[in-house]
Amino acid sequence: MPSLAPHIPAVPASGIRRVFEVATRLDDVVMLAVGEPDVPVAPHIAAAAKEAWDRDETNYGPNGGIMPLREAIVEKLARVNGATVDVERVWTTVGATQALYQAMTLVLAAGDEVLVPDPGYTTFTMGARMLEAVPVPYALLPEHGFEPDLDELDRLVSERTRAIVVNTPSNPLGAVFPERVQRALLEFARRHDLWVVSDEVYEAFTYGEPHVSLTALDEDDRVFGVFSLSKTYAMTGVRVGYLVTPPGFAETMRIVQEAAISCVATPDQHAALAAITGDQSHVVAAREHYRGNLEAAMRLLDERGIRYLEPRGAFYLWVDVSHASGGDVQSWAEGFLLESRVAVGPGAAFGRRGEGWIRVCAAARREDLLKGLRRLPAP
Repeated sequence: MPSLAPHIPAVPASGIRRVFEVATRLDDVVMLAVGEPDVPVAPHIAAAAKEAWDRDETNYGPNGGIMPLREAIVEKLARVNGATVDVERVWTTVGATQALYQAMTLVLAAGDEVLVPDPGYTTFTMGARMLEAVPVPYALLPEHGFEPDLDELDRLVSERTRAIVVNTPSNPLGAVFPERVQRALLEFARRHDLWVVSDEVYEAFTYGEPHVSLTALDEDDRVFGVFSLSKTYAMTGVRVGYLVTPPGFAETMRIVQEAAISCVATPDQHAALAAITGDQSHVVAAREHYRGNLEAAMRLLDERGIRYLEPRGAFYLWVDVSHASGGDVQSWAEGFLLESRVAVGPGAAFGRRGEGWIRVCAAARREDLLKGLRRLPAP
């Protein structure tokens, strides 16, 4: 039997999926491990997809997406994010996962280094390894307010560093970087002539402070903006996102899109168009639902004396279980699942700095969320 490419074994498995897959084989599990919104998709979004199927709009589409959707994204970027772009910079993708991977494909070669947040979402590291690039973690620590340390970033840069990934609002932390931090990161990237990949998937969910778009702040054409409809519109299985490139990538993007996916499914794009251009009240309602869940969860954790990071965005709680996990939170989370029937994301799945922490998804029924948190061991 032929062997696989030698770099494939270096691609790390997802510690979150490991817990999730065990949980699906058990009964009566409180599922708080994966970032799945518990609200339904809005009826007008589902209707748009159905109508596209009924019209038999099932043929190939343009590599970048159907033009009405791309134009709607351009308008949304200007209105919501403050980013002025032309339509040839907007590329519809199979979720933000493909947008992230596509950006990495464009800027990373084998042996190149990319700075990734630690803790940070698992695919930042997985995508880099798939390209035979080297993910170099930069720490997001409590003592720095879970913001990047610019001095550390300067020390981490080498002659092989090509890019930095920035994620705000953060998955898994719920941290939101203010504008001063994002401008400092852009200046850092300019100083070292790096590309910036800006993951803005949770842009719609911030609490108490606005999301500042790094894509909009870019003034010297080095930012790739990664966006998704999955969380904003509860469309995780529809798989539509988009990549905003710097200027001048249109012909290259046509080639790489054709090589990777050809195009996103047309009915899915019509659902996305309806989502972006339609009534947004369900997004506002979802945000308030998540905010209420987070506030209730924090009150319970306070009562139980369990430390956590107060989230400013996304819909996760970053909870300290180091008093119970014994230095191996992955094993602890798996044991906690088997013993207590509660599935949580082990912090180590998000990087070395996540050891001793867990990620709890608050986009769940409130009674389930609180039930799961009551089963956590108190200090």
